[in-house]
This record gives sequence, C-alpha cells and structure tokens, in this order.
Amino acid sequence: MDPHTHIQSTPIDASELIDGTCRPDCGALATFVGLVRDNHAGRAVSSLEYTAHERIAERTIREIEQEVLAEYGVAECRVIHRLGHLEIGDVAIVAVVRSGHRAEAFAAVAEVVDRVKHRAPIWKEEHYADGTSEFVEGCSIASGGEERTESVQ
Repeated sequence: MDPHTHIQSTPIDASELIDGTCRPDCGALATFVGLVRDNHAGRAVSSLEYTAHERIAERTIREIEQEVLAEYGVAECRVIHRLGHLEIGDVAIVAVVRSGHRAEAFAAVAEVVDRVKHRAPIWKEEHYADGTSEFVEGCSIASGGEERTESVQ
C-alpha cells in the first residue's frame, strides 16, 4: 500500500493501514471501516460504483487529514477511499487515527470520515435489485459540498 495514496481502485487492506500508522507514543487507536450494505432508504442494493475526480480527491483528503491532525491534536490520521465497482460487504473507506488518549481519537476519526464524505469529489452510485441506480451521498463541487442526488433509469 502506497502511504501517499488516498484513493484506490483495488481492495483496501485495513490491517495494513493500521500497521502502517503504528506509534509507540499513542495509547489510542480509532478506526472506521465503511462497508457496502445491501440496503438504503428501504431499497435493496445489489452493488455500488464509486467515481471521483481523482487528482482533486487525493488533494482534498490529504488536506482534511492535515486539518484533523491540527484541530484534534492527534498523532496520526489516514484515510483511504475505494473507487470502482464494489459488491455487498466490500470495504469502501478506512480511516485510522492514533492519539495519546481515546477521546481525541474517537472524535477525530468521526470528523475525518464526515469531512471526506462531504468534501472530497467522490460520488457513490447505488445499483438496486430492480435494475435501477441512483447517485447518493456524494460531494458536489458546485454546491460547496452539499449532497446531490440524481436518478438514473
């Protein structure tokens, strides 16, 4: 795993990211592993497709990591987001935070995931069991990070 990559089209190995951030001065490790689930808003989901403006997404995630490091005083903050076609149960995003204490680590890992979800130009298209698909929960550069949804029939 490239320590400088924040988005990738290959499966994410959460344990590799955790091991790569090991710090003996930190007593807390908080992780978030986002998995593809089989439902959303009462609809059966069969798979997902993540697309991104890759260059800007890389830069945005790097900036978010730096913001969280500074604002929460944590020692390590890393995020990797998956692109491409994902099946139910696949890992979509992993965030790892290490700090001296658990409170900062918990708060920082939640914040970094929320910021990536709302600011990084990564879009999630859900494919449904009925053959339709829809873009959901994605960043919209034009609207300053607000969610956008579009139906695709």
